[in-house]
Amino acid sequence: MSWVTKQMTQDWYDEWQGMPEYEQKNLEPFKIVGVQFANQEDVDAFAKLVGAKITPRTQGIWFPPRAPKRVDRVFVDEDTE
Repeated sequence: MSWVTKQMTQDWYDEWQGMPEYEQKNLEPFKIVGVQFANQEDVDAFAKLVGAKITPRTQGIWFPPRAPKRVDRVFVDEDTE
């Protein structure tokens, strides 16, 4: 904290007093399992079995499939209005 002064730290702390509490839900998966396939036909059969779309760029899937989480929060600086 060489370039951050005690005053800068205190300013940050003072600004956040009285803000509403925010708790982040645990979005981590319960379990991750690697699956290897011998050929494309096996990939297609697995995708059909679990109801997932697996493309060459797919790195992982959720089971059961779920929609991506949307972020609807916007933070606005009062100086920009």
